[in-house]
Amino acid sequence: MRVERISAWDIALSGIRAQRMRMNIIANNIANAETTRTEKGGGPYRRQMVLLEGYEIGKSGFSKNAGVNVKSIIYDMSPFKEVYEPEHPDANEQGIVKYPNIQLANEMADLVSAQRAYEANIATFIAHRQIRQRALEILQR
Repeated sequence: MRVERISAWDIALSGIRAQRMRMNIIANNIANAETTRTEKGGGPYRRQMVLLEGYEIGKSGFSKNAGVNVKSIIYDMSPFKEVYEPEHPDANEQGIVKYPNIQLANEMADLVSAQRAYEANIATFIAHRQIRQRALEILQR
């Protein structure tokens, strides 16, 4: 089994992919914050979250995997918001409408967090590229 040295390039790229997935899921949550009936007819939209998994780096600096990976997309099982709206087409016999379990303030905070992590990974990616370019320039002299 060949194990390669960990690359900052690969780690930053894995972080970019993971944070992009997080931002996509958060955007989907925001877009569905008022969806009281899904296409499948299963009731209101349920908030989704991205579960990330990091890889441990050994003391030797070698690893089969490096960075972060999207382990799974999970559903937030917290209760739906219930609002009394008897005129709503999705109201039950008591006039209660179930809305998604999405708090826009939480989604926006998560989105800012994902954007900052994305930007940090981009900065690492760019810095790594500049270091490699500078090393090539030094070698050419």
